[in-house]
Amino acid sequence: MVFANSRYDLSTPVFDDWVERMMGTLVQFRREVHANPELSFREIATTERLMNRLREAGMNPVACEGTGCYVDIGSGPFAVALRADIDALPIVEQTGLPYASTVPGVMHACGHDIHQTVMLGVALALHELNEKTPLGRSVRILFQPAEEQLPGGAVQMISQGLLKDIPRAFALHCDPKVDLGQIGTRIGAITSASDTIKIHLSGHGGHTSRPHLTEDLIYAMSQIAVQVPAVLTRRTDVRSGVLVAWG
Repeated sequence: MVFANSRYDLSTPVFDDWVERMMGTLVQFRREVHANPELSFREIATTERLMNRLREAGMNPVACEGTGCYVDIGSGPFAVALRADIDALPIVEQTGLPYASTVPGVMHACGHDIHQTVMLGVALALHELNEKTPLGRSVRILFQPAEEQLPGGAVQMISQGLLKDIPRAFALHCDPKVDLGQIGTRIGAITSASDTIKIHLSGHGGHTSRPHLTEDLIYAMSQIAVQVPAVLTRRTDVRSGVLVAWG
């Protein structure tokens, strides 16, 4: 990442030195986040933790409506926005880790503890660099709530005008298919978006010895489960990446 009028080159040791100096702090932050997960639109302590750490570094974070926050670094027109999500999932953690979730039935199972830690590190690094030599442009760091819920926090942040005048934005997500130390991008979609399908069946019950006098909802459910995905392949291009999964 190189900005106009900046003198920073990612090939120089300055970034390696910064990472080595800050790694312990960021690992500790991530473990604290992991031990204290919060569900979508309930990330109150998570937001406050991020804002406190940004303030301690001399930045001026702004709380969003509800939960989540953002901070602007640098001056002048925006070069880019960088976004990380911060919510957890309603899953029981069974890892046995010393920093495992302390919240019953909630855990960071999708990596959002990592995402917000990485983005916090990016904010701290950019701020430190900007203090030494101005970046020449502005960067907006977004900590988005409710990525795991639809409609989610992205819609909320956009409606608050947080992408106004932003020429480009990048969202961060860890991926076990990408080797450590590498960043993966592509033209077009790289991850899926989801919608929820709910199907309600109703009918007269009865004794299984007289199925002809009842509506057999179990059979109907099984047909829907099998046939809807099959029908989908006849209504959409099989190369389009559309998937129906029952959960």
